[in-house]
Formats: sequence, C-alpha cells, structure tokens
Amino acid sequence: MPPLEYFLLIPLGFTVGMYGTLIGAGGGFVLVPVLLFLYPDENPGIITCISLAVVFVNALSGSAAYARMKRIDYKSGLIMAAATIPGAIGGTLLVDIIPRNVFNIMLGVMLTLGSLLILFTAKNKIENAEKVRSGEIPRRIVEKDGTEHNYSFNLPGCAGTSTIVGFLSSLLGIGGGIIHVPLLSRVFRFPVHIATATSHFVLAIMALTATIVNIISGEFSSGWRRTAFLAVGVLLGAQLGAMLSGKIKGPWIIRALALALFAVGIRLFFTL
Repeated sequence: MPPLEYFLLIPLGFTVGMYGTLIGAGGGFVLVPVLLFLYPDENPGIITCISLAVVFVNALSGSAAYARMKRIDYKSGLIMAAATIPGAIGGTLLVDIIPRNVFNIMLGVMLTLGSLLILFTAKNKIENAEKVRSGEIPRRIVEKDGTEHNYSFNLPGCAGTSTIVGFLSSLLGIGGGIIHVPLLSRVFRFPVHIATATSHFVLAIMALTATIVNIISGEFSSGWRRTAFLAVGVLLGAQLGAMLSGKIKGPWIIRALALALFAVGIRLFFTL
C-alpha cells in the first residue's frame, strides 16, 4: 500500500495540469518548487526527473485537447521541438552535479527575473502581431471555431532560442513554457493562444526526451511512483486548463504567468 502522502499528490497534479495547460507552461515551474518544499532532502536530479515526467504527461494531455481545437502550429512546433532535443539531453545530464542550495538559487533567480521581464513587456502592445513579414516563415492557422491567424516568424531565431529553452528547462525541471510562451508571443509575434498550444506540443517532445535520458541513466527508478500519482491528477487537470484557455483573453494569460513566476521565485529564497 503506497504511503498516504502519495495520494495527496493527485490534487497537486490536478492543479499543476490545469494551470500549466492554461498558460502553456507545462506546470513544472509550479511543481518543482512544491517538490523542493515537500522533499527537502532529495537531490535536484530526482526532483527534476519527477517534474519532467509529469510535464510530459501534462503536455501530452494538453496537446491532445489543443489539437481538437486546431490551435497547434505543427510545422513550427516540430522545428522548435527538434531544436530543443540537444539542449534537453545536456541539461538532464548536468543537473546531478549541482548542489541543492545552488539549484534553489538558480531556480529562484530565473523565475523572478522571468516574471519581471514578462510584466514589463506585457505593458506594450504588439503592433501588427498577425502580419506576414518579408524574409520570415509565413504561417496560417484556422482554429476549429473558424478563427483565422496569419503571421510569420524568424526561423533561425526560433530554433536557436528553442535549444536554450531545452537546456534550461531540463536543467531546472521547469518544462520551458515559462520562457517559450513569452518569447513566441512577444518576440516572434505568434498569436497568444497559438503560442500557448504550440508551446505545449514542443514541451511534450522535449520532456519525453529528458525522461528517456533519466530512464536510461537510472534516475527515474526512485521517482516513478510519485510520478504516477501526480500523473493521475495532471491528466484530468490538463483537459480543464485547455477548456478554460478559450475563455480567458490572451493578455491575462501572460499576466497570470508572470505573477505566478514572481510569487514562486521569491518563495524559493526563503528555503535557503
């Protein structure tokens, strides 16, 4: 019989799945700090291993829901996903050499700075966000409800940043959506709802890569039970998050992401 605490991971997984899918971040940025608080003696490798496996389940479930809405830009997503793989492998292999206190500081700094960057850039409207520009890759996405999006993006820039996202997200176990969604929507001018759905699709491939590396290295052997209970909640929460995303305006998704990042980042510093 599993310990009672394992069953309490199901509602945690539900919350992570719902919020992570709503903002396209995979939920790892919430899950990793919570796991750090729940398991103060665990090394960062185990924490990130559990988180990335949960992010994969969340991203897969959320992507299925977004696919039904026809919001995923598959062509762009596959390019970005391929670019995340080298970074994901590198980050997964390096996390074990980072001491726990250093890991907490790195995660806290990244979340806090990321939140401030998002809040400051969110104040400025994106002009001509959905406009095909010369020299960029044109994309046209038509959602299930008939909403049409025409936009373009810089392919080398998107691929390069995706590699960095893959490394940082696997190193810290946060999934990468907290970086990817703002970049896609603010820098590469993806419509926010398309950025959220496509980011989730990319996360599924990136997190699967990191999880496979953890299984091969043996890291996953001590975390699979907790992952299983979290996954039960995540599968349900991700579907709800995808449904709610269609009812919340794009700018509010970005603001919600920034506020959550700031709160979690600041809280991490009190664990030192």
